[in-house]
Amino acid sequence: MPSPAPVVSALQPTLAPAPMVPAPEPAPAPASVVPAPAPSPAPPHVVPAPAPAPKPTGPVVPAVFIFGDSTVDVGTNNYLNKSGAKADMPYNGIDYPGSVSTGRFSNGYNTADCLVMYMGYPESPPAFLHILNQHGTYLRSIQNFSGVNFASGGSGLLHDTGNHLYTEVIPMRDQVQQFKTVHSNLSEAMGGSPDNIISKSFFLISVGSNDIFEYFALNKTQTLEEFIATLIDNYRTHLKSLLDLGARKFGIISVPAIGCCPHQRTFNESGGCREALNPFALVFFEELQVLLLNLTSEYPAMAYSLGDTYKMTNALLHISDPQHQLQLLEAYGLKEIEEACCGNGTLYAESPCRSNSRLCKNRQSYFFWDQYHPTEAASRVLAYILYEGTRDFVVPMNFGQLAEQDQ
Repeated sequence: MPSPAPVVSALQPTLAPAPMVPAPEPAPAPASVVPAPAPSPAPPHVVPAPAPAPKPTGPVVPAVFIFGDSTVDVGTNNYLNKSGAKADMPYNGIDYPGSVSTGRFSNGYNTADCLVMYMGYPESPPAFLHILNQHGTYLRSIQNFSGVNFASGGSGLLHDTGNHLYTEVIPMRDQVQQFKTVHSNLSEAMGGSPDNIISKSFFLISVGSNDIFEYFALNKTQTLEEFIATLIDNYRTHLKSLLDLGARKFGIISVPAIGCCPHQRTFNESGGCREALNPFALVFFEELQVLLLNLTSEYPAMAYSLGDTYKMTNALLHISDPQHQLQLLEAYGLKEIEEACCGNGTLYAESPCRSNSRLCKNRQSYFFWDQYHPTEAASRVLAYILYEGTRDFVVPMNFGQLAEQDQ
């Protein structure tokens, strides 16, 4: 049976009624500029997220491998001496067990932890560099093996993202190389191919925000369309590298409404969202959806779940429907969506969270922990929607359905 026709992209110009699939290299700027998106329609009302707990029947996947940026980093950058993107100091971790500053950009657990809890694990697997630092060698046996976290705060899809602002990070390309090391170690420990474990494992990826932040911070000259095409081309390369190593289940978290985080609000005299960034997040999601659909044609055994965190956060953080926004926030117990809980200056978002920062009293009611990152309370909400939500927010299935598929 012939493979289904590839899905078309909205970014590439063509004479045909439907646009073409994105080219490997950035496309020339089209004649017209993509307008800013209209406010997203109000999502259906959803119930508050329960605190996830490990399933009594045990893990639903043999391992979890995590890639991306600070939204899912659990301490990678602690081992990068020159990195300016670190969270291994108070008040970070104040609500983590033992009030330990683990390197998570959170008051407690982050989104990776909350998602992995749903899969039957107590928290995210350890950082790759942590394992190397503690044990010298990576893996001697697969006993108690639960996966690896490669995510690095400040990193992005582009190899240079983070180098200018934070000096030292581990970009996606290098994270994939680290996974190759794990793959080799698994082969050696098992005395054969690890494909049976790898193909059933969950690959969680949250990346792209830092690339867009740097586009604006460094005043890049590419058009929106050219820049997003470049990001998607790099994403394609990274995903294909993982697919060629046996990965099959991908839980992808797209870019949220990053113009509404506290640090970006400080650029708006009114304290509102910095609207220029949000169209990039929206178009990124649309093109990522095209990419994933096309990859399933090329790799029929691939399965994925794509979380539309732009729509999720837009509904919560952007006042397009104030009454519905208030209903959602009350349902989740969140009250403060503009200020950072930990920081100093305007909106407490002009500096990172440190021991001399102002610390909010009711951390459960804040959406943002610091300049950019959600509190544990907000991470639990996002994880709940990703893992158990409907197609309004997660397509073509939710993370829970993907994790339990073919087990």
